[in-house]
Amino acid sequence: MSSRRIDLHLISDATGETLNSLARACLSQYEGIAAVQHRWPLIRSRFQLDRVLDGIEHEPGPVLYTLTDRSLRAELESFCQRLGLPAVSVLDPTLDMLTAYVGTASAGKPGRQYVLDADYFRRIDAMHYVLAHDDGQGEEGILEADVILVGVSRSSKTPTSFYLANRGIKAANIPLIPGVPPPAVLDRAERPIIGLTIAVEALIEIRRHRLSMIGAPRTHVAESAYIDPEEVKRELVAAKRLCAARGWPVIDVTRRSIEETATTVIQLMETWERRRAEGARPTGPSP
Repeated sequence: MSSRRIDLHLISDATGETLNSLARACLSQYEGIAAVQHRWPLIRSRFQLDRVLDGIEHEPGPVLYTLTDRSLRAELESFCQRLGLPAVSVLDPTLDMLTAYVGTASAGKPGRQYVLDADYFRRIDAMHYVLAHDDGQGEEGILEADVILVGVSRSSKTPTSFYLANRGIKAANIPLIPGVPPPAVLDRAERPIIGLTIAVEALIEIRRHRLSMIGAPRTHVAESAYIDPEEVKRELVAAKRLCAARGWPVIDVTRRSIEETATTVIQLMETWERRRAEGARPTGPSP
């Protein structure tokens, strides 16, 4: 089935990440639409806006924007109106609601969410931590983690850890290897330990792709226990049993995006913290 092509212009006076995320979330709800996204970040002057207007005129389409400068907003809205194109300031409804509730107008400064504050440096520190403690590295430093992820090879531990780091969370991840006991440092950890698991078929496909990417010979791939269905099944069962025996909650990542897995990790961390504050054993059921 052929797709309908549209041009979508995303105009921001900051990095444009807010618009990119919003556009991605909204466009995913439409089938048969091929959206060409034109990203225009860091638009803060009339000269820069003129370049954007030329682009919109050349490839007309809906406009989503986050501009705080009133004169630039007025010029963009007037231009789109003349071309008969919809233009939406995506932050306005939320800012209006907050202003009405708190009784204070917003600062109206572009890129203010990216200032070098404590939260920014916490995210950078968390990213450095993940790099140093990925795949079982830096064993002693694992005790400094905010959360520890365990699971068999290729069960999304690393990408989930990096996503969490972008939220300022220090996530260590440790592989569970068949026949090898988990590191003794886990017995001393005073932070939540969470297992990640995945369906056998999905894991085999991911591992097969991984072997192809690193150039493993075809015969080696075909014979590898790494992707043998029975071996993979035994590996996953052993990992689940270990987590159950240790009281570690387990997340099945088979049909979850990295974002969804990370969100569930954060929820389990919050549950762990509540239970510890209440004096209960800080473990929880598998979600």
